[in-house]
Amino acid sequence: MKPKRKQPVKWSPEIAYAVGLITTDGCLSGDGRHIDFTSKDNQLVNTFKKCVGISNKTGWKTSGFTNKKYSRVQFSDVVLYKWLVSIGLTPNKSKTIRKLKIPNQYFFDFLRGHFDGDGSCYSCWDKRWRSSFMFYTSFISGSLLHLKWIQSKIKKLLKINGFISFKTRVWSLRYAKKESKKLFSKIYYKENLPCLKRKFKKMKLIFNTEIKNKNKFNKADVTELADVCA
Repeated sequence: MKPKRKQPVKWSPEIAYAVGLITTDGCLSGDGRHIDFTSKDNQLVNTFKKCVGISNKTGWKTSGFTNKKYSRVQFSDVVLYKWLVSIGLTPNKSKTIRKLKIPNQYFFDFLRGHFDGDGSCYSCWDKRWRSSFMFYTSFISGSLLHLKWIQSKIKKLLKINGFISFKTRVWSLRYAKKESKKLFSKIYYKENLPCLKRKFKKMKLIFNTEIKNKNKFNKADVTELADVCA
């Protein structure tokens, strides 16, 4: 465990990414000092620890709903805690979170963390058109106002719209093929950025599949990747 943080927190790609993770899968305790991050991906927990500069031991947490074990790190950092509150995060934030004070320079690092925490991507074959390979990117939140803020920021910075819908207790902000391409060129703007490796590999496979589809490849080559759109 590293010594307690004494210097003010400064924005960086790593801190912005960690903020995205805390926004989705993290938690601020009510004591004003403890921060918790939990994920089913142990690699993501280790990446988070590097980004916030801690070496605390990773523990385990069992879900009361699925009885599955999740990787978890909990640590005390009053300086970081107060800084997170100053940019808009609060305890019990799931349905109350709204906009956050994220500089434009670091917004897409934050968004990559948000995506790795609660986002998803999937692809499918659309029955309406022959050999039409579709894919979508989505961001999830229990707060509609938070997703509307993300949508407005992305629209301002990339000129793409996306659309919001309600799905089983949460709101989803979704982008289709063309918009997803623009989005991911900004989220993964250079190599070796902190990220959830399995999602990055999945997106690369989706994009490579789309390129092959343009060259009229055999769609059986990617049946393990794409479902069929209803």
